Amino acid sequence: MEGAIERVRPKLMAVVAIMAGLLPIMWSEGAGSEVMSRIAAPMVGGKVSSTVLTLIAIPAIYALAREWE
Repeated sequence: MEGAIERVRPKLMAVVAIMAGLLPIMWSEGAGSEVMSRIAAPMVGGKVSSTVLTLIAIPAIYALAREWE
């Protein structure tokens, strides 16, 4: 539990920093914006899914496994 609690802040800080850099690319218009948004979209989706997996899914699965024991 203590390790999971200490992991929340660094994970959220990393996700917020990366999203702050990628979201302007997603909303940009002009030369090269189509290519850059296609590159940034999977990165944004990967960060969102990684955050959900790390902070919600894995602890829930762990709690279910411990309860089953």
